[in-house]
Amino acid sequence: MATEVKVPVLGESITEATLGEWLKQPGDAVAVDEPIASLETDKVSVEVPSPVAGVMGQQAVKVGDTVQVGAMIATIDAGSAAPAAAPQAAQPAAAAPAPVTAAPAPTGDGPAALSPSVRRAVLEHGVDPATVKGTGKDGRITKDDVVAAASAAPAPAPVAAAPAEPQVAPSVAASTGRKEERVRMTRLRQTIAKRLKEAQNTAAMLTTFNDVDMTAVIEARAKYKDLFEKKHGVRLGFMGFFAKAACLALKDVPSVNASIEGDEIVYHDYVDISVAVSGPGGLVVPVVRDADQLTVAGIERTIGDFGKRAKDGTLKMEEMKGGTFTISNGGVFGSLMSTPIINPPQSAVLGLHRIEDRPVVRDGQVVVRPMMYLALSYDHRLIDGREAVTFLVALKNAIEDPTRILIDL
Repeated sequence: MATEVKVPVLGESITEATLGEWLKQPGDAVAVDEPIASLETDKVSVEVPSPVAGVMGQQAVKVGDTVQVGAMIATIDAGSAAPAAAPQAAQPAAAAPAPVTAAPAPTGDGPAALSPSVRRAVLEHGVDPATVKGTGKDGRITKDDVVAAASAAPAPAPVAAAPAEPQVAPSVAASTGRKEERVRMTRLRQTIAKRLKEAQNTAAMLTTFNDVDMTAVIEARAKYKDLFEKKHGVRLGFMGFFAKAACLALKDVPSVNASIEGDEIVYHDYVDISVAVSGPGGLVVPVVRDADQLTVAGIERTIGDFGKRAKDGTLKMEEMKGGTFTISNGGVFGSLMSTPIINPPQSAVLGLHRIEDRPVVRDGQVVVRPMMYLALSYDHRLIDGREAVTFLVALKNAIEDPTRILIDL
């Protein structure tokens, strides 16, 4: 008897998802609550657990298909792990012939076994997935595994290229081997595209810039980072300082922390900071709740946890909802300056950039200081230029003199 596996309830207002990858193949033994598939929603990836123990049966949909909540996507046949284990036990006995040893290669390279990001990495780096040892859940191959395998591969490459004849083939391939690959946008990427375009179409966006001398924060971090990590169990970064400085500035300029709903302005007496972190499918923005009530250590701990789980794809949908203000740190990727886009329905986003030594004038003398450009993009329907500049100056003052953060100035 077969048991149907249906798409679970995915969250408020979410009615459909995209099948990201199959974690189990027909004939695989499945335990109760063991994930058999991964779904991509507008915000995060969600694993679909098996309702019963048995053997993976029919796969009713393909990777990339859109599925509705409650729809049947697979069946689990009655049975136990023992029948599925029998063929595996017989396999070592038949492992002597070369064809049997090579059999797993097509499975690892099959489109259903690899996520879209991993497939792209395999194509980009020219890596045979059968030779890659997976470090992900249940031994699945991750993008990092492919990159690591590619970085280890250059040694054998010259051996294959040594003969004179293969050197002629690349020149021919270079002239005729122009290739294109069409990869369907993930649901997360589709949502990002839709929301960013919606922000441009709806808000009257404007960006104001300033720069900040990072000397004091860098010195404080260098002096206390070891004690901080020993006491709080988390590294002391720059985001904790900027988040606390932003909270002070938002209290001084409440319109930057507000939003527009219809013909009303909603002011918030709390600060929920959305922090842009990088995940396998693109940027996601989990929310640090009540950031104004947290210590620097509490903020760093929360952001660090978000970053780790974003890479693992284990962020929860409720952790991405809400937010009154966003901080995006393009500096970690080397960005010098940018104009970040508002995350609706928020009215402003702060962009941080890379730190670099630049000549500045201090007390009539030209000196070199570690400087960072700040960018505040905001909805001009709600926030005036004066308020945007006031916010940035308050933030700049707090970063250049971190004591202000301690005494709430």
